[in-house]
Amino acid sequence: MTSPPVAIVTGGSRGIGRAISVELASAGYAVVVNFHSNAAAAAEVVAEIQTAGGRAVAAQASVAETGDREKLLAAALEHFDRVDVLVNNAGITSQGRNDLLSATEESWDAVFDTNLKGAFFLSQLVANQIITQDEQAADPRGGRIVNISSISAFATSTNRGDYCIAKAGMEMMTWLFAERLAEHKILVYDVCPGVIASDMTAPVQEKYDKLIAEGLSPIRRWGQPEDVAGAVRAVVEGNFPFTTGQRIHVDGGFHIRRL
Repeated sequence: MTSPPVAIVTGGSRGIGRAISVELASAGYAVVVNFHSNAAAAAEVVAEIQTAGGRAVAAQASVAETGDREKLLAAALEHFDRVDVLVNNAGITSQGRNDLLSATEESWDAVFDTNLKGAFFLSQLVANQIITQDEQAADPRGGRIVNISSISAFATSTNRGDYCIAKAGMEMMTWLFAERLAEHKILVYDVCPGVIASDMTAPVQEKYDKLIAEGLSPIRRWGQPEDVAGAVRAVVEGNFPFTTGQRIHVDGGFHIRRL
């Protein structure tokens, strides 16, 4: 029996990450559901996948920590012997949402360590693993790295400067890895969600309810985690084989400049 391809989904226990984990499992991937602290939520995702006939395992790790990133990859290899896809979804918002003129170094470091540094060095780690294993096994599937960005990469929020800058940096990170890894058949994408119903947006639901009703985006509804998961599945399954480095907007058309 041929082993399934394997995907690591960081921050895979809730919200967008949970939806991506379930979607990739339904596409035939064995999924490593990474979580930082909520073991119960990760266990629920694993149980949901297994009940549907898929394969999954939960793995605790903080992507901000070098040793934890190594531990996460080791968990994938221990349980499934390989890794084919990395989805860099783990992220935190600006701590305290302070105005730009009172932003703190502590928040900057926390946001960058998780949202950008962690994604960069985990991508490096996983890319080297994919290259090594495919040199040995000549796997024709190649690999995929998918970075979950945000419209905050190009839409300013002066009370979340560190978050916006980290997400903007993720686009350049996507381009860099896309260029470097193409020769190894590893394609890299930036999936860019808009206003998505999740734990992160729950505290500002009333604000966005009003903005959406007033036409924040051409499609006047909240995005759902499943909208993002569908886009991730599309690029992971290889539906766009002559593309890499692309940003895929999942934002209801928010990115369109309008008069």
